[in-house]
Amino acid sequence: METTCDQELIESSLSGSSEAFGALVRRYQHRLYHSLVHMLGSAEDAQDVAQDAFVQAFQKLGTFRGQSGFYSWLYRIAMNTAISSRRKPRRPTVSVEAMREQSGEEPADHRGSAAPAHAMEVAERQRVVRSALAALSEEFRTCVVLKEMDGLSYEEIAGILDCPIGTVRSRIHRGRLELREKLRSFLATGTE
Repeated sequence: METTCDQELIESSLSGSSEAFGALVRRYQHRLYHSLVHMLGSAEDAQDVAQDAFVQAFQKLGTFRGQSGFYSWLYRIAMNTAISSRRKPRRPTVSVEAMREQSGEEPADHRGSAAPAHAMEVAERQRVVRSALAALSEEFRTCVVLKEMDGLSYEEIAGILDCPIGTVRSRIHRGRLELREKLRSFLATGTE
C-alpha cells in the first residue's frame, strides 16, 4: 500500500538516515499542517501539533507496518496529539499592543496594499467558513476536512479514522448538510 519512494525513505530512516526522515517531513508537512489548521482552527496550534506528530512519528517509526499509507499513519498520530493537546492548559497569548510596547516598533504588513478591500472580503469569508467548520461536531468536521480540504478518498479517510467506508460516507454527507446550514445561518445574520 505504501509508495516505493516512501518505503525507501522509511527504510533509510530506520537505518539511521536523518536526511531520509527529513525528506518525509518535507513531503507531508504542508499537507498535515493545512489539515490541522482546519481541524483545530488555529495556525499556532496546528504548527505545534504537526511538530509533535512528526517527533512522535520519528520515535515510533519502527512500529510502522506499512498496512496503510505513511500519511494515514502520520495523520492518526497527529489526531491523537491534537486530542491530547486540547487537554493541556493553553499558553497565554500576547496582544499586538503588548508586542509593540516590548519592541517599540509597529508591526509591518509585508503583503503589499493591492486591493485591501478584496483581502478583507477574502479574510471575512475564510473566517465565516472556519467558524462554521468549528461549529460542526468533531467527527463530521474531521471527515469533511479530510475529503474537501485534503482531497482524500473515502478509503483513505476510513483508513485514517479506522472506521468503515459507509460511516465515512455518512459523516461526510451529514457534515456537508450541517456545514451548508451553518454557513447559510452565519451569512444571513453576519455573526457567529
